[in-house]
Amino acid sequence: MDTTLEIIGYLRSDIKTRDNAPKQGSEGGIEAIVEINEKYKDALEGLKTGDEILLFSWLHKADRSYQKVHPRGDESRPKRGVFSTRSPDRPNPIGLHPVTITAIDGCKIKVRPMEAIDGTPLVDIKNAQRKK
Repeated sequence: MDTTLEIIGYLRSDIKTRDNAPKQGSEGGIEAIVEINEKYKDALEGLKTGDEILLFSWLHKADRSYQKVHPRGDESRPKRGVFSTRSPDRPNPIGLHPVTITAIDGCKIKVRPMEAIDGTPLVDIKNAQRKK
């Protein structure tokens, strides 16, 4: 069984630190660029402006030692297991970002609303629209 995680690109945004990042894209996310590695260019075929997609990232600044956190970082709330939260600090820090494509130029996809910090590795893209 192959368990290798392949980085397919990187997220580029004006958000430079975790402290400046919104908790969710819907809470102040910005327009950002998804830069896909050239070797995955063919995998972008079929994506178009206006598509709703799910970006899966590797939250590279996360602390992987946490098993319990205060929800949303609010210390007035009791700690809960990370699997019951959206905390980036978790054993496998995979980020999920529902976004809409606003433009595509080759291997660069402009999306919004993005809450990830600049340089976050991207591991997958999935179309979020359900076919009827």
